[in-house]
Amino acid sequence: MTYTLFLVLIMIVAFLLILIIMVQNPKGGGLSSSFGGGGTQSLGGVQNTTSFLDKSTWTLSIVLLALILLSNFAAPTMNAVDNSSEIENTLENRELQDVQSLPATEAPIQDSVQ
Repeated sequence: MTYTLFLVLIMIVAFLLILIIMVQNPKGGGLSSSFGGGGTQSLGGVQNTTSFLDKSTWTLSIVLLALILLSNFAAPTMNAVDNSSEIENTLENRELQDVQSLPATEAPIQDSVQ
């Protein structure tokens, strides 16, 4: 249950991070130049959009990394998973049948090291 919650949160944060990165302009203009017309116009527009986008990118990146690390501790371990799978049961039964099908007079061959 906890592991599933971590996976859902990781997916949401990753989606938000993708959206924030897609809004940014790689040449430095970004959303602020679209609304405000660049640095030449000081009347109207969005002034601190690039700093907000930078801070939100870093914050979401750190949250994503922390969620991934924490999900490692919440992941189901091999002890919690049922080890008696059908394949293992089939292999064990086949080994038992092979041992039982050997005649009682035959002894297993042992290699001798000289």
